[in-house]
Amino acid sequence: MTRVVFFGTPLFAAEVLDFLFANEVNIVAIISKPDRAKGRTKTPSATPVKITALKHANIPLYQPEVVSDPSFASTLKELNPDLFVVVAYGEIIKQHLLDMPHLGCINLHASLLPKYRGAAPIQRSIIQGESETGVTIMHMVRKMDAGDMIHTVKIPIGPETNFGEVEQTLCDVGKEALLYVIQKIPLGNLSQTPQDHSLATLAPKIELEECEIDWQLSAQAIHDLVRGVNPYPGAWCWILFRGVRKRLKINRTRILFHPHQKPGKILNPDHLNANLIVAAADNALELLEVQLEGRKLMSSAEFMRGTTRDQLQF
Repeated sequence: MTRVVFFGTPLFAAEVLDFLFANEVNIVAIISKPDRAKGRTKTPSATPVKITALKHANIPLYQPEVVSDPSFASTLKELNPDLFVVVAYGEIIKQHLLDMPHLGCINLHASLLPKYRGAAPIQRSIIQGESETGVTIMHMVRKMDAGDMIHTVKIPIGPETNFGEVEQTLCDVGKEALLYVIQKIPLGNLSQTPQDHSLATLAPKIELEECEIDWQLSAQAIHDLVRGVNPYPGAWCWILFRGVRKRLKINRTRILFHPHQKPGKILNPDHLNANLIVAAADNALELLEVQLEGRKLMSSAEFMRGTTRDQLQF
């Protein structure tokens, strides 16, 4: 059987790893990033892939700080690997490791390459208003997400679909695609398609500052941002609420035809008994779900209960 070393870190990768185990892929070792401090207590937190790995105590787990450190190469070599499988690991693997396995190194990437190379392909594709995305299984090279493509699966992105929903769908189709490639690659009859590097676009990690809503943008652009970063890190804006400046997270929106209004203006009647409607550069957005800092997630109608419109300013 093909001796597979699996590299991965987040929940997406952990779900793929579980699926490979369930389908009896011969995983001989698991590599994940080190535990990192999280939350206010700064307690080290295990990666989702580590948590999955611990269910299979007979499979060695390694968490090197830098996997391409020459000191770790001998450990990998002793595993006599046939194939490295990488899923959202979080580090560009250097050439001396890429050359190690007999059948090479493959990567499951959550975009239709060469578009959206990088750490946040799903979020970026939704923010950009794409109607289609997918997964690509590719051979790995030293350059990020630039290797020859082996297998691609496409899925639609609905106009209301958010990041979490697209991520789950891509995980489901991606693990099936990856299993297919793992099973076929020892036969040597899988075709490879070079990427057209002139069409490449980048998808860097989403920073919290990028998630701040600018009401001067179109309603569509704001709507796409909201769904593109839901459930995390979440779109937000500053509001003046009862005289205090606070951060409001906006979780879901609906575009409404309501042109020729000042961006950021609340368009509801004085006595609010429904969700807030806020003007954008062209039309308007109904705020379906919001979360004021320190409060739970709720509809904007519930959020405004007991508050008059003049007590709120975007």
